[in-house]
Amino acid sequence: MDEQTYARPELLAETDWLLGHLNDPAIRIVDMRGAVKTKNVAPGVQEADYVGASEAYALGHIPGAIYLDWTKDLVDLDDPVPAQVAGAAQIATLLSKVGIDNYHTVVIYDDHPASQFATRLAWVLGYYGHDQVKILNGGLPKWQREGLPLTQEVPNYPPTTFLPHVRPEWRIEAAELARRLNKGDFVLVDARDSGQYKNEFRRGERGGRIPGAVHLPRESLIDPENGTFRPAGELRQLIAEAGVEDSETPVVAYCNGGVAATSVLFALRLLGYDHLTNYDGSWNEWSNRPDLPIEGS
Repeated sequence: MDEQTYARPELLAETDWLLGHLNDPAIRIVDMRGAVKTKNVAPGVQEADYVGASEAYALGHIPGAIYLDWTKDLVDLDDPVPAQVAGAAQIATLLSKVGIDNYHTVVIYDDHPASQFATRLAWVLGYYGHDQVKILNGGLPKWQREGLPLTQEVPNYPPTTFLPHVRPEWRIEAAELARRLNKGDFVLVDARDSGQYKNEFRRGERGGRIPGAVHLPRESLIDPENGTFRPAGELRQLIAEAGVEDSETPVVAYCNGGVAATSVLFALRLLGYDHLTNYDGSWNEWSNRPDLPIEGS
């Protein structure tokens, strides 16, 4: 394989491609803008608020795009761990209502520097068996820089039927991850920023990291010049330097709420990695359970 070529370039949509497919009935565009707003509540301690961006969507979005709220539409609001993926029935109802079926190509964007809300939806769709998914490379900021059209018109697509097919290997729970920690049969990747990884500050009851985790912050995957995913060769080098060298070795990624981790998992999938799992509970769960081990505290 050419080291400068993505193994799965079809996972990215470039702005010129999307512009030419705005009226394609086989495509559904999804605006996934949102934010994680942090505040310091004590020395070395942060709290985070998870918020959507429906107001920003109303002010202007890519023509034909529907809006989904990552804090409500995709999550199980009854789960005590924040931001856990919604069950199959909820996702099926949601996608069917907004007009996405198993055959649509779903193009997703946000305005996050690492596209983590867009990749979160891509992961949710993949978890429920839908592979026809693309991330808009560079997101809404690149679209806007290029002067491409925006609208305030909200599309109304006819309802469809989405049938979920769960891929349990895409998601791991705390008990299984704890059981596998000392087996050495996978690479554990921490996608959080360096401050949390090094325990310079914390969110949750405890600081530090899951034992054995290597560090690959999601922002490192992005070209700072244009906000797109780094070229394939650069990504491969970064990933190898972080300790993820073998594309056949299973990878488990985590962050705070299973969202930033999906940026890392998406980049790995872009490069041809297949054995990829999200620890959805992530630090929101792990740090608050004293029965689970940590290091770097």
